[in-house]
Order: sequence, then structure tokens, then C-alpha cells
Amino acid sequence: MANGRRLIEQIAFFGYSDYKKNSEEYKQAFNVAQFLAKKGYTIVNGGGPGIMDASTQGAESVGGETLAVTFNPTDAPGFEGRYVANRVDKEIKTKNYIERMFKLMEHADTYIIFNGGTGTLSEFGTAWVLARLYYPHHKPFILFGSFWKKIVRVFVDNMKVREEAMRVFKIVETKEEVVEVLVEFEKEMSEFDHGHCQICQDKAFMT
Repeated sequence: MANGRRLIEQIAFFGYSDYKKNSEEYKQAFNVAQFLAKKGYTIVNGGGPGIMDASTQGAESVGGETLAVTFNPTDAPGFEGRYVANRVDKEIKTKNYIERMFKLMEHADTYIIFNGGTGTLSEFGTAWVLARLYYPHHKPFILFGSFWKKIVRVFVDNMKVREEAMRVFKIVETKEEVVEVLVEFEKEMSEFDHGHCQICQDKAFMT
């Protein structure tokens, strides 16, 4: 904590937009968001269906705060766009996909990444490279699901992954583990002195 305030207050949810409400992944995201909202975290997402809607509904079910960063495309037919059923407390509208992704990352202190497609992959890759570039003044993230272990192992075995890149995320499988990891992230972040950090003073993206 910094001055009695949590360093992590807003948590973004990334994941597949086509998950239906009866899918296991939708239910997982709903339960995780509900669990976190009960503990006072604000839930952030892209305002779309699937994992995004699940996180909103989970938070709203217990009166939690929700924020959506949205983009309504006119020339990107492969993008799901705004989902009318995903009603949040506050909405930030952006002009294109890239602006939306970076605004999502700007308005969250950490991210939980579920299974997904190419959009989720781009969010995972962006979160990972920015966390490594700004380490130790980074925003950590959580990979939800055991399948991530295989994916990360492929990267480590076949690509040039730096040691610090492996320190910026955790893989979990339950909502309880999510909270445990958030506590770990808070502790790690509080151990760094940001008072004389030029990155922080300049309000660089990841701070």
C-alpha cells in the first residue's frame, strides 16, 4: 500500500468475446469479477460480450464498480464492438482498436487474461512487452487457466525470453489464487521506491 491506498485498485479483464453465458469460461470470469468486486476492486473491460460481459455482470451482481473502454467500428467487421447488454457505471469511448487497447491498459493497475483469440493474444503480448520494458515500474498481470503453462513454455523453449519477463506475471486457476497473487503484486510493487523515478515523474504510460 502507498499512503494507506492500494497500489492495485482497477483490474482489467481480457478474453474471448464469443463465450456464451453457459460456458465454463464465462462462469469463471463472472465468479472472479464478483469475488474481486466484493473486495472493493473496480472491474474494467472493453464493453463487449463474452469474458468482458461476464466480468461486468459479476461485479454488478454485488454492487461493484465497473468501467468499460469501448470502440464502435464502422470499418472493422471482424471486431465485436460495443455489446448493449454490457452496462457499466462509466464508459470511455475511443476512436479505434489500438486506442481502445492502450486506454484499457492505462485505466487498469493489473490485468487478468483468460482464454481467447487473436484480440486476446494481442493484449497478452502488449501487456507482457510493456511490463518488461518498464520493469520494475511495470503493471503486472495474471494468466487465468492451466493451459497458459503450455503456452508460456513454448515461448521460453523457442524464443528469446529475458529473465525479468518471467517475473511480471503469475498463472492461476482459481479466484482465491487471484487474490493471493494480487497481494504478492502489492508487496512487490511497494518494495520499489518510485519517489525519485523519472518514469513516474514523467507519467509514462505504465506508471
